[in-house]
Amino acid sequence: MKTQRFRAVAGFGASLLAVALAAPASAQEESREEIIVIAQRQNATGVAREGSLGVLGDKAAEDVPFAIKSYNAALILNQQPQTLGQVLENDPSVRTSYGFGNAAEQFVIRGFSLAGDDVGFDGLYGITPRQLIAPELYEQVQVLNGASAFLNGAAPGGSGVGGSVNLIPKRAGSKALTRLTANYTSSAHFGGSFDVARRLGAGGEWGVRVNGAARRGDVAIDDEFRSTYVIGGAIDYDSGPLRLSLDLAYQRVHVARLRPKLTLGAGITAIPRVPEADANYGQPYQFTTLRDIYGEFRAEYDLSDDAMLYAAFGARDGSENGYYSTLTLTDLASGEATVSGSLIPRTDNNEAATAGLRVKLGSGGITQEFNFGGSAIWQVNRNAYEFYAESSEINNIYAPVTVEQPSMVTFFGGDLDDPFPISRTRLMSAFVSDTIGVWDDRILLTAGMRLQQIQTKSYSAFTREKVDEYKQDAVTPVVGVVIKPVAGVSLYANRIEALVQGSAAPAASGDIPVSNAGQVLPPIKSKQYEVGGKLTLPRFSASLALFQIDRATAILTPDPDRAGFLRYGPNGIQRNRGIELSFEGEPVDGLRIIAGGSILDAKLRRTADGVNEGNDAIGVPDYLVNANVEWDVPFVPALTLTGRVVHTGEQPANAANTLSLDDWTRFDLGARYVVVVGDNPLTLRFLVDNVADKRYWSTSFDTFRPDLLQGAPRTFKLSASIDL
Repeated sequence: MKTQRFRAVAGFGASLLAVALAAPASAQEESREEIIVIAQRQNATGVAREGSLGVLGDKAAEDVPFAIKSYNAALILNQQPQTLGQVLENDPSVRTSYGFGNAAEQFVIRGFSLAGDDVGFDGLYGITPRQLIAPELYEQVQVLNGASAFLNGAAPGGSGVGGSVNLIPKRAGSKALTRLTANYTSSAHFGGSFDVARRLGAGGEWGVRVNGAARRGDVAIDDEFRSTYVIGGAIDYDSGPLRLSLDLAYQRVHVARLRPKLTLGAGITAIPRVPEADANYGQPYQFTTLRDIYGEFRAEYDLSDDAMLYAAFGARDGSENGYYSTLTLTDLASGEATVSGSLIPRTDNNEAATAGLRVKLGSGGITQEFNFGGSAIWQVNRNAYEFYAESSEINNIYAPVTVEQPSMVTFFGGDLDDPFPISRTRLMSAFVSDTIGVWDDRILLTAGMRLQQIQTKSYSAFTREKVDEYKQDAVTPVVGVVIKPVAGVSLYANRIEALVQGSAAPAASGDIPVSNAGQVLPPIKSKQYEVGGKLTLPRFSASLALFQIDRATAILTPDPDRAGFLRYGPNGIQRNRGIELSFEGEPVDGLRIIAGGSILDAKLRRTADGVNEGNDAIGVPDYLVNANVEWDVPFVPALTLTGRVVHTGEQPANAANTLSLDDWTRFDLGARYVVVVGDNPLTLRFLVDNVADKRYWSTSFDTFRPDLLQGAPRTFKLSASIDL
């Protein structure tokens, strides 16, 4: 059946390409070639060395002491990713996992997690959908490698120690746009999208952009169903010193019979062999439904050529519902596994704001850029839950069966029909920075600090009464330097921190009491040191970074002042060291490359009672390699061939380091062809992800426990876009 599917889809793709090759152009040949060249150039770009750096504003990478890059809408259009994680497959420093037992993408940057809760929307936290993010609405996906508590503020979800992701919504550009796209993903997932942009007014000061997408059907994993509906609208005004923008979006995602992660039972002493690539050991009653309405208003006003006021406010109303399932392997040889379940309805009401003043000064060959401002985040989480005991029936990862839906309640809280608030969070901050430039800005020194306050209130899931409150302050400084010895070369170094909320000390550990029981720890800082270099030339860009991040964690240690007692404090350390190399460009006409690699050494440096001290951290590969290649075939001018390789090294699967996942390599191939219909370019795409249909465990990373996530099977993608 799988062979027949391969032949059918491959035949369809070949037929589509053949028809396109034979299609005549109604315009003159010279005009046709010009349209094809323009379309190829528009579709070819994919990566830019620039992005938004929070406090510092929009910057080119060569001017800042941090590692940043952006993946743009052209790359998203060409690759047809269905989630943010599939966009980030292009990055050699990022890998994607699932968290919380459902279809919740979390990203691993420099060996640390970034939760969907902590993905930024045009610089604001808490505004984007938190579990799965459809990428069609965004002009750029910006990736900042490294800690960013000063730049962006503390992430409210407590992740982002190793890096952050910021999404820039689509707005009208200088040219009118009308684009229609139809797409197909195997095995039966069909969809389409539209994108319309116009500039209005006598001087084009008003911009309007509306775009949306709808797709639904089974994906390449057997019987896994997904549907996505998104629509976004943007209005912007740009005239004189004033710039305004309003972005609004709606997203609804439904996933049924998700193939879950596999938890290894207590008696499992080896990594199980991998099931068939498209096998689905999920259950038909599993589902996740996510609905989000969100948006942002932003204003900028130029007080002068060198001074700007800015402010932004955003909000999100989100709801989640689903029956989630946990699969636990109990027999290594046979593949038998138990199935438990949970029902966790949730709603979120979040708001975020920032405002500031940016001033540039220059005198006597010295320039300065000052930043002053503040930010605030308000979040309300309404939640309820029921957890269910394992079903009496047994599943099997190699021969999946439907088992009775678990229904015996083991743990519960809240009102499932009408969840009420169980937490309220407020983050406030004030920041100041100064970037001094000398030697015609060939040396740039940045220093700054952000005073942050984290306040949370938690409520009983049974009585609705407040049970705990947390309010603590912290200062997160930054210092960085950029040196440009010659044109196109930047050398840089930084020292910056990450910040997460502290937790409360427990009363005891077993029979040993804790001397500071109940004490709430102040926010916990993690420190990063980084040096690197960047090369920016007309045809290509490259960067090299060496970093060390010491992540502090709260653990129990013997109290030196009270014999027989333990003390709870931020004394644990996980140290991640690494080297990152990336490259993108067009070294010769028609050949474009996005490539890079990372080497990681993630060690548990200090742990409670020394357990597993010195071991490698769970789920952090020892190296990562990515390479994307596009080639405009010279003897078929409208044809572009594409290829991608993704390689992930060996990674520990448990804290004791007695289990590890093998390294794996995935190959993707594709083709893109432009045909002229009238005077309009029609771009046809045929892609195959995981060409070899390789079966592999992609990651063992999880926030709570070492689970195994299986890689996606061979997936065919067809799409056609016409610009009218």
